[in-house]
Amino acid sequence: MATEFTPNQLTQFNGTDPSKPIYVAVKGRVFDVTTGKSFYGPGGPYAMFAGKDASRALAKMSKNDEDITPSLDGLSEKEIGVLNDWETKFQAKYPVVGRVLN
Repeated sequence: MATEFTPNQLTQFNGTDPSKPIYVAVKGRVFDVTTGKSFYGPGGPYAMFAGKDASRALAKMSKNDEDITPSLDGLSEKEIGVLNDWETKFQAKYPVVGRVLN
């Protein structure tokens, strides 16, 4: 059975504690991106997504804090398509370890 994380619990896996894995959620599914530490770890170009559900930001190709949210409200079809592409990339590269409870 998959682990369920509250958004608050997920923040513990943001890469700041080297003894813990790094998790990023996409559309509520939590991926272990530890092998992508150079991207998602501290100082990496996508470090702001670590420990969060980055669905909206990925859809909008944004790194703005206000976009780092699971909300898909008001996204265009094109943005949803971009998000689905990201989800496919994550599935191919990283194991799913659980899901985020809203």
